[in-house]
Amino acid sequence: MSRFKTNKGKESPGINTSSLPDIIFMLLFFFMVTTVMREVTVMVKQNMPSASEVQKLERKSLVSFIYIGEPKESKKYGTNARIQLNDVFAKVEDVPLFVAREKESRDEADRKLLTTSLKVDGDTKMGVVTDVKQELRKSNALKINYSTKKVSADKLKR
Repeated sequence: MSRFKTNKGKESPGINTSSLPDIIFMLLFFFMVTTVMREVTVMVKQNMPSASEVQKLERKSLVSFIYIGEPKESKKYGTNARIQLNDVFAKVEDVPLFVAREKESRDEADRKLLTTSLKVDGDTKMGVVTDVKQELRKSNALKINYSTKKVSADKLKR
């Protein structure tokens, strides 16, 4: 006859957790690298004009964006071109305060390198853009850039 053995004296071994911190930090690092932080919610239509001779900005951290165009929610905000500074609609008179805040948020050495980029919808009338440019001049924000879509010169001629 066979004998049955009981395993009363034996316990199952514990789970090895020595590599758990390594795995946690690896996942943390992965998500930190791949996550993109949203800076501004664009509330105006952005159908950028096309251009063939386009240069890319080298230091995007030194760029402040001003969005100009028809609001996406035209029932709520109307159909006239609006100016968006950060996440709020603003008037032309608010541009100098925006420029001053942007300069204050930068290091003193970088303040003179600050570029103001105008992201203007292609259907926007130039009157609003001219008013914004006049306020930028008064604020001594003289480095201005227009954002566009890049197309080849052949497509632009057609």
